[in-house]
Amino acid sequence: MQELSVIDDPAAAGVSLDPIRARLLAELAAPGSASSLAAKVGLARQKVNYHLRTLEQHGLIELVEERRKGNMTERVMQAVAASYVISPAALGTVAPDPARAPDRLSARWLIAVAARTVREVGELLAGATKAGKRLATFAVDGEVRFASAADRAAFADELAQAVTALVGRYHDESAPAGRPHRVVVAIHPELRRTEA
Repeated sequence: MQELSVIDDPAAAGVSLDPIRARLLAELAAPGSASSLAAKVGLARQKVNYHLRTLEQHGLIELVEERRKGNMTERVMQAVAASYVISPAALGTVAPDPARAPDRLSARWLIAVAARTVREVGELLAGATKAGKRLATFAVDGEVRFASAADRAAFADELAQAVTALVGRYHDESAPAGRPHRVVVAIHPELRRTEA
C-alpha cells in the first residue's frame, strides 16, 4: 500500500468523494471483504459489493486475495493508499492556474501556485512510483508570529532577497545534465482553531 495517492482522473475523483465510498476507502486501510465491511458501515453486503466494484474499477482499491467460503468466493480488498489527494488536474481547464491570477500578493495566486504544486508533484510521484524510484523533493514548514504588519512586510522582503540570492548562486542555465526545479515559498496566516 502506498502512503499517498494523487487522484487526477475526474471520474475517480467523483467516485472517491461519495461519502459511502470515502468511508469504505478509510476502512480498507486494512484488508476487508464486503461481508466484514457491511457490518462496520451498516449497509447490506450487496450494496457494499457494488461500491467496492466501483472503487476497484477506478483503481482506488485492489484485490488482496480470494477465499473460498462454502459455495462462494470471498474477495478481500485493500485501498491502494493510506490517504488520497485530488489533483486540480481532475478539474481540467477550470483548474487554478497562476498565469490567470498574476497578483503575487493575492490569496488566489497562492492557491493557484499550491494547486500547480499538487498537480506537478502528483504527476512526478506517479511516474516515480511506476518506475520503482523515489522522488527527490524538499519542503520547509514552519510558523512565525509577527508583531505587526510592518514586520511581516519586512520579513517577506528579506525572505525574497535571500531566496533570490540563493537561486542566483545555484542556478546554472548551461548545465548540460541539469534538471530545472521549482522553488515555492509562501506565507499565509495560520487558521485559528476554536476549542471544542
